[in-house]
Amino acid sequence: MFKGLFKSSKDKGNHYEQLAKAYLINQGLVFIQKNYYCPFGEIDLIMQDANSWVFVEVKYRQSKHFGGALSALSHTKQQRLRRSIYHYLSAQQLHNAPLRVDFVAIEGQNPPNIQWIKNVF
Repeated sequence: MFKGLFKSSKDKGNHYEQLAKAYLINQGLVFIQKNYYCPFGEIDLIMQDANSWVFVEVKYRQSKHFGGALSALSHTKQQRLRRSIYHYLSAQQLHNAPLRVDFVAIEGQNPPNIQWIKNVF
């Protein structure tokens, strides 16, 4: 189904990151940055919730087959995300800044099911 909708998996990822961004803004978060790249990996979304920096990992799966989006945050991905967050905090000189790591799992379509998990680790 997605072969005609998106030119590449990067296009598909961008689409669902935009969907997650809009959802989180609607929930009251403030958008800071999308797709922060560093030597350790990528942070999909960086937001703020009051005084806290919120680092968001977004995963999409078409269905719950093979565990769905909720099972897609592997230990290895968590380690890369941690290192990327530390890199961002250091680069921005955000020492002792309050932060949390959230996970947005998106499954299906028309309409997609969005699950927002705060403080995922």
